[in-house]
Amino acid sequence: MLDQSHLLHLLNQDKEAPLTRIESVGFCPEESGIAVIGLGYVGLPVALALSNGHADTPVFGFDVSAARIAELRRGFDRTGETSERCLLGADITLVNEPETLRNCSFFVVAVPTPINEHRRPDLRPLVDACNAIGPSLRRGAVVVFESTVYPGVTREICGPALAASSGLRQGIDFKLGYSPERIVPGDSDHRLETIVKIVAGEDQATLERVAAVYDKVVKAGLHQAPSIEVAEAAKVIENIQRDVNIALMNELALIFDRIGLSTRDVLAAARTKWNFLPFTPGLVGGHCIGVDPYYLVAKAEAAGHHSEVIMAGRRVNEAMGSFIAHRLVRMLIEAGRCVRGVRVGILGLAFKENVSDIRNSRVPDIVRELQTFGIEVVVCDPLADAREALKEYGISLAEAGHLSDLDALVLAVPHLDFMKTPDELFSMLSPDGVFIDVKSALEPQAIPVGIAYWSP
Repeated sequence: MLDQSHLLHLLNQDKEAPLTRIESVGFCPEESGIAVIGLGYVGLPVALALSNGHADTPVFGFDVSAARIAELRRGFDRTGETSERCLLGADITLVNEPETLRNCSFFVVAVPTPINEHRRPDLRPLVDACNAIGPSLRRGAVVVFESTVYPGVTREICGPALAASSGLRQGIDFKLGYSPERIVPGDSDHRLETIVKIVAGEDQATLERVAAVYDKVVKAGLHQAPSIEVAEAAKVIENIQRDVNIALMNELALIFDRIGLSTRDVLAAARTKWNFLPFTPGLVGGHCIGVDPYYLVAKAEAAGHHSEVIMAGRRVNEAMGSFIAHRLVRMLIEAGRCVRGVRVGILGLAFKENVSDIRNSRVPDIVRELQTFGIEVVVCDPLADAREALKEYGISLAEAGHLSDLDALVLAVPHLDFMKTPDELFSMLSPDGVFIDVKSALEPQAIPVGIAYWSP
C-alpha cells in the first residue's frame, strides 16, 4: 500500500543531496512536441484531438503496454471508442519507449487512478508516469495531468516525482498544469470537443500556455480555474455528486420494494416536476463513479474530517449487487423452485452498457452472492474480453447461444446487442422463469405472460 505520506517520504529521501545548478528558463510559445501518456479511454481521444488541432506540431502517444501500441498501430482500438479509419489516418507517433519523448515540451498524463484493496487511493500509476517522463523532461516543459485525483496530488505528489526523476526544479525549470478529463465511455454525443474543458496552471503564464493548447481542440470552450487544487476538486466532486444521487435512488428502490411500489412508476410521476433530477437505480461500477469518492474521502480524513454523506452513498451502492441476488432468490422460492442447482443467466459484465470495460464491475457481486446459495450462474457479455474476465473475476464468459432453459435471467447491462431482439432474451428462459431487469431497460408490457418479473 502506497499512501501520500509514504510517497512523499520516498521522493524526499535524497532531499539533502546537492542539486545541479540549472538556471530558470522562459517558456517558448510554440511546442516542439506534445506527448500524451496513457492511451486508454481518456488518453487516446486526447491524443487524436491534439494531432488534429496542432497539425504543425509532432504528437506522440505513449503507453507502457507494447500490445496496446501494436493494436493501435494496426488501427484496432479494443475500447471501441475510435474507428480503424480514424486511427490509421491520424498523424500520431505511437510509442512505448519513454526515451522517444525527449523532443517534447508539453506532456499530458492520462493514466488510471485506481484504489487498492483497502479502498485507498493508489497513486502508483501516476508516479510511474512521472518516472517515465522524468528522463525526457527538459527546461521549459509543462506537464498537465488529466487523471482524477484529490486536491493536492498534482503539486504535492506528481511535481516532486517529476523533479526526482528529472533532476529539474519544480515550478522553476518545469511547470505543472491540470485539466481533468470529462470523457464518458460509450457516449457518442458528449465528446472531448463538445464538453467545456477546465484548465489550470501553477502560475498565470502556465495557465495561458495550457489554455492555448486545449483551445485549438475544444470547441465548447474553456473554464480557467483559479488554481490547480480547485480544478482537482471540481473533477472529483462531479462523480461524487452522481454517486450520491444514484445511491439515493437505490435506497428508494429498497424502500419501495418493501412496501410494494414500483420505483419505475414513482420516478416517472416525480419527473413531471421541472426540477426533479432524473437519476435512476442501478449498479455503480467502473473506473470513475465507484472509485473517485474514495479519493476525496482520503483527503478529508487527512484533514481531520470523517465524511458521512459520501461514505453512506458508497455503502448503499456497493450493497446493490447483493440485494439483487437476494431478491432473485426470493422470487425463485416464490415460484416454487428448489434454489440449489437452478441455472441463472446474467447478461452483461461491463460496468455500463455498450462498452467493453469491466473494471470495478458490480456484476460479480451478484454472481458471488448467488453462488453461495448453490446456484449455477452463467454470464454472457459479447463486448467484454473473455481472458480479462477470467483473470480479473474468475468468470468464464459464455456465448449467448449457450444460454437456454434457464430458471432465471438477469439483464444486468443492457447492451444494444441484447436490446435489438428482446424476444431472444425470453427464449433463454423456461416458460415460468424469473426475469430481473436491473436498469428497467424493458417496458413491463414486453414481458411474456407467465414470467415472474422485477426491476428496481
